[in-house]
Amino acid sequence: MRSDVRRSGPQRLTPAQSRLAAVVLTLAALAVAYFLLLHWWFVAPLMSIDGRMDDLQAIHAKYAAAVAEQPRLAKRVASLERGGATVGAFLYADDPSAAAAGLIQRATDVVAAHAHDGAGCSMPSKMPIEQDRTNEAVRRVSVSITLDCGMQPLAAVLHDFDRGLPYVFVDNLAIARSQDGRLQAQLTLSGYLRPASP
Repeated sequence: MRSDVRRSGPQRLTPAQSRLAAVVLTLAALAVAYFLLLHWWFVAPLMSIDGRMDDLQAIHAKYAAAVAEQPRLAKRVASLERGGATVGAFLYADDPSAAAAGLIQRATDVVAAHAHDGAGCSMPSKMPIEQDRTNEAVRRVSVSITLDCGMQPLAAVLHDFDRGLPYVFVDNLAIARSQDGRLQAQLTLSGYLRPASP
């Protein structure tokens, strides 16, 4: 009895399958050629340069903002050089303890002035910061305060700290939002004692 089973060799692709395979192989070859010949030699360096340009633009914007502040700072320096503002520029007290008490009172007065603005503002804690600055020509006095304010009153309080006499400086400002949406601000408020006469 003879079997009619025929062994067939590899099946040939249909014309449509051949075209599809040719397209896939062509695309794969183009992708490999792109990465080997173009991307690593031209595109990747350009992308790196583009990233560096973005960094330089950010640095330029920061310096441009500083330059824009120059006229205001120049006026302030000029008024100091004329001596008109230096009369009240230093803290009124002669010793650090009294100066720290004066700083706390100034902060209390400024916060009280904005206690009923918008969401209001309060000062839950305040304390002097002990500093050993006996070797400095001009002694700095600092106090640590915590503010609990709405956004607009906090901005107004910080603005008032920056203006007026004696000059005070806000350092180490850290702001966090509380659960009720108010802002908790922890900061250091500093001023300088008048230099002792030689």
